[in-house]
Amino acid sequence: MKIQSIHIYSHDGQRRNLQFKVNGLNIITGRSSTGKSALSEIIEYCMGRSTFNVPEGVIRDKVAWFAVRYQFERDQVLVAKPTPNTGNSSCSKAMLRRGSELAPPVFEELMVNTDDDAVVALLSRLLGIPENKTDVAIENSRASYDANIKHTYYYLFQKQGIVANKDQLLYRQNEQFQPQAIRDTLPILLGVSSSQQRYELEGKLRTAQRDLKLNAKLLEQAREAIDTSHLKGIGLFSEAKSVGIIAQADQTESADSVIDILRTTLRWKPTFPPEDDGNRISSIEDELVQLRKERREIQRKIDATKQFSKKSEGFESEAAEQKDRLSSIRALPKQSQTGEWQWPFCKENLGMATPIAQVLLNELASLEAEMNIVAGERPKLEAYLEEQQEKTRFVVDAIKIKELELSAAIATNEVIAQMGARNNAASRVVGRISLFLENLVPNEELATREAEHRRLKFKVEELEKSIGGDDSNERLVSILNNISSRVSYYIRAFEAEFNEFPARFDLSYLTVVIDRPDRPVPMARTGGGENHLAYHLAALLALHLFASKNNRPIPQFLLIDQPTQVYFPSEKVYKEADGSVQKTEADADLAAVRRLFKLLLEFTEKDVPGFQIIVTEHANLADQWFQDALVEQPWAKPPALVPEEWPMLPLASPENRS
Repeated sequence: MKIQSIHIYSHDGQRRNLQFKVNGLNIITGRSSTGKSALSEIIEYCMGRSTFNVPEGVIRDKVAWFAVRYQFERDQVLVAKPTPNTGNSSCSKAMLRRGSELAPPVFEELMVNTDDDAVVALLSRLLGIPENKTDVAIENSRASYDANIKHTYYYLFQKQGIVANKDQLLYRQNEQFQPQAIRDTLPILLGVSSSQQRYELEGKLRTAQRDLKLNAKLLEQAREAIDTSHLKGIGLFSEAKSVGIIAQADQTESADSVIDILRTTLRWKPTFPPEDDGNRISSIEDELVQLRKERREIQRKIDATKQFSKKSEGFESEAAEQKDRLSSIRALPKQSQTGEWQWPFCKENLGMATPIAQVLLNELASLEAEMNIVAGERPKLEAYLEEQQEKTRFVVDAIKIKELELSAAIATNEVIAQMGARNNAASRVVGRISLFLENLVPNEELATREAEHRRLKFKVEELEKSIGGDDSNERLVSILNNISSRVSYYIRAFEAEFNEFPARFDLSYLTVVIDRPDRPVPMARTGGGENHLAYHLAALLALHLFASKNNRPIPQFLLIDQPTQVYFPSEKVYKEADGSVQKTEADADLAAVRRLFKLLLEFTEKDVPGFQIIVTEHANLADQWFQDALVEQPWAKPPALVPEEWPMLPLASPENRS
């Protein structure tokens, strides 16, 4: 794709034609403010860009329509666009024609019949850009998109503020999102993109990977939902009981039974119970008072029994001691002849039948009988004490239960008070249960999602096998190495600084890097405008050389605006050259200017025969090969891009011509 011609139309129907050689070097030189720099804006505007960047002034005021004829291998395409209405900075309307040989239309034939999207689509197809999608990682937020002819602008225009800019190598590189667009699309344009079959497989793989990732999230959510559904269900079950939706007798046994009971609550209808549970609270409080009274009574009996038991133990101890004293009477010696007891210290035996002895023996017998009675009653006393203690435990448990019931009743009343009424509280709980059941993932759905996850995983694996190993990174590195070798070659041809070291085009940082033995030197850390110009042109010429030799879909033209300004003492002196041979020879570094244009000419004749380079300039050389490259005589007002006699005011709004 090359530039055949540019046409501009006045508001009164006049046409100005600017014809280029489609093969070789084209030079337009002349004074400042003659429209030279606007040519790149016109070409871009008619390549499908809606933004109108032609400078304010004569061109905007006098030109009604712009048209560019593009030359392809077999076809020509003419794109014409009107100047945006006053106050507008863009226009997407266009006129499109295609044919083997197209004549520039007359003013009356200009008519909007399409838009920029159609222009971009046609030019991209004729240029040979294959169907593609930029390779964007799944985890990235930006979406994949198609590379088209708009993504070749970066390599076609070197405008005045860029051509020797050390911080910006490519056109529009300084605009938001454009650096990433260059990194995304250049590999596609250089041939790293896939064949049609591989492209289709890669598209299916990206879709399958995204589906797999989405399903994995849904599957994880389903598993988490099932894991927590029982706990959530139990909580809602308890709430439903507290507001009376579920009977108190219902008990939870399993997750399924809880879910089944919760489903029955969806049939709940509002009733009109008392506004609070005050009677129930009073009843529970009365029962608690009675139970506590009963507990005190039982405790009193236990205390009395323990007191009695303690006194019995004291009596028994004293009785045992008395018994031991009385029993000593039986320890007296006996007469060997009569067998009677012998009182100590008595001359003769008094006998046990004496009144004193009889009283002592009777007292001992009575004491033994009482002790036997006390010992016999002790098991009954212990059994009675255990019985009373068991009653105490039972009553204490009953009190705890009633206290819990009282707390629950009070809490329920608080909920009723907060919600306004029991029905409101119940409605709120039913609503939450409904939402819970609606979002509940059944086991069958989980099984379905697990099966879908297995299917998608298998599909991704099969597509990856079909595509095979992805060597795109290695191929891109190889291509960039080839381009970088030519960058080094052209830097040496320009005799730029550091030309003795290898140079490379760095796609990551979009710059030229000089690889010195001790450290890399990016273009931004080099000095001298002539060096920056050399690095710019070396990178672009090397890129176009690779694209042309390998039939890559990048237009075969390059427009360079005012490159030789770096060879003049100042910008003022450069602009004063005015396309004059004498001023150029007097003020410029003539050898450098000649070397630049000679190298560009040789590129179009030897390196890439038929390549088109358009240079807009202030310099002029007397060499015949330079003069042969001039598109027109130097522009000096007149001549210029826009004729002076064209009217300033529009006769009709150009966008309304249809």
